[in-house]
Formats: sequence, C-alpha cells, structure tokens
Amino acid sequence: MPTQVIVSAGASPGSVVRRRTPILEFERNLGTGLKSEVLKVLRSVASKDLLGRGPACGKIMGERAKAMIFGAHVIVYSKDAAADRAFFRDVLGFPFVDAGHEWLIFALPPAEVAVHPAEEKGVHELYLMCDDLKVQILALREKGVRCSDVQEARWGSITKIPLPGGGEVGLYQPKHPTALALTSN
Repeated sequence: MPTQVIVSAGASPGSVVRRRTPILEFERNLGTGLKSEVLKVLRSVASKDLLGRGPACGKIMGERAKAMIFGAHVIVYSKDAAADRAFFRDVLGFPFVDAGHEWLIFALPPAEVAVHPAEEKGVHELYLMCDDLKVQILALREKGVRCSDVQEARWGSITKIPLPGGGEVGLYQPKHPTALALTSN
C-alpha cells in the first residue's frame, strides 16, 4: 500500500511520520520531483499549527481529525487563468503546489469568512488583509501593479488589485476586530 505523510500528535516541529493508507488519485499522477516539493511544503506546515503558531502538536491530525471541515478552498475565476496564476505566484509571492498540468494551488494566509446580505445569490468576493495598506500598495507598485484609489469605510481602508485576467482582488487594512486568532472546531 502507498504511504501518506501525516503529522503525529506530539511530534517535534518539522517531523513527519508515515502511515500505510491509500493515497489520493492525483497523488499517483505527481512526478517524483513534485512529490519531493509537496513533502517539503507538508514538513513546513507540520512545524506549525493551523494558524502558523509553533508546533502542530496534533492539531492537523489528532484533535483536528475529528472536525469535518479542516480548511477552505477559494476559487478565483479568470478569463486568463495562466496570467492570474503567474500573478499570484510571482507578484504576490504565494507558495503553491502544482496539481499537474500547471494547475497551481496556492497557500493563503490565515483567513476568515463574513456573510453579508445581498439581493443576488452566488456573488462572492476575495479580500486579502494587511497591517499597513500604504506599505502594501507601494510594494505592489514596485512590481508594476497599480492599485485602485483607497476607499475609507467604517470597517477598513480598501483598494482593489487588478488581475491580468481582467478581474480584481480586494486588499484592505481592517479597522474591525478580526477572527484570525480564533479556531473553528
């Protein structure tokens, strides 16, 4: 039987253990070099808990194994997916894995979800958060990205980052309390 890397409760930071278990279909199709890269990412993640704070100590497998929801997968639709993937990789610098055929899946910073009333169903937005919006806008400008004018709202200072595929992603400095330090069980 193939092995799957898991984090052991009480494991020292960065350590992994192997357990005999079936692997997912897409893992069978990964090349050897890519499997090595995926393992590096898993070892890096294994050294921190789900919020990036110190040793995992069983939070990924262990007490988290009981939770039905262990993460979120955000989808950004694009008319030029390759260009937008390159933007997330090269400009925003998000770490990623290649699930095959240059289908990049990016790791995101910790996230939270807010539910707003709407007249239409099925409308969603992605906002990245930062501590200093002005600094982030300047850093993006140095990479050739022109953000929209900053809008001040009760809940934060907001700009939009244009994506090469024609869409945009919000970027804001929150003025409200965030849920980033909380965990959901």
